[in-house]
Amino acid sequence: MFDPEIARRQMIEQQIRAWEVLNLGVLDVFDQVPREEFVPARYRELAFADMQIPLGHGQRMLAPKLEGRILQALGIGKAERVLEVGTGSGFFAACLSRLAHSVHSLEIFPDLAAAASERLLRLGYVNVEVETGDAMNFAGDSAYDAIALTGSLPVYDARFERALVVGGRLFAVVGTGPVMEARLVTRTAAAAWLSETLFETQMAPLIHAAPPPRFEF
Repeated sequence: MFDPEIARRQMIEQQIRAWEVLNLGVLDVFDQVPREEFVPARYRELAFADMQIPLGHGQRMLAPKLEGRILQALGIGKAERVLEVGTGSGFFAACLSRLAHSVHSLEIFPDLAAAASERLLRLGYVNVEVETGDAMNFAGDSAYDAIALTGSLPVYDARFERALVVGGRLFAVVGTGPVMEARLVTRTAAAAWLSETLFETQMAPLIHAAPPPRFEF
């Protein structure tokens, strides 16, 4: 019989901690946020598996270990305002909300946005605001302490780093398969940013993200 508490503990110990996510605050988030409530019903028994769970529209939940690495890299504080691009099921927004003051989450598909918003509210994550919109039309000002892109950028898009306050951090996966680069970009001054490569991974691109340039011979 499927026991979510046993599966949750195995996920934390065998996947997340095993991928060098050792921050106790981050590990506590995965212990407290009920991942099984955010997956489609037919995938409930796979909620804690090391896989990307389908959500519809070709979208998938990120694997737990990657979510853990993102949270650890961003180092979110209790007074901080966070932007998430790609709400999906709402699970990662719920994780962010446990660490941050508030979360603004963008989702391009209206049905996913509506379902995630209802789910987050029902489960008590009242500091998350879900908005339906295309991130490629995003033109936010310097308002966020942390930004997490849950889809990759085939070509780096600087508009997101410009939406950070000074001291703010952006997590982005950049490039095309089979290997992409996970980056942490920190705004160090009004007109200065520092980019650090964290690890290699794979992630589906954001909808409408600019494609890589084509080489012509």
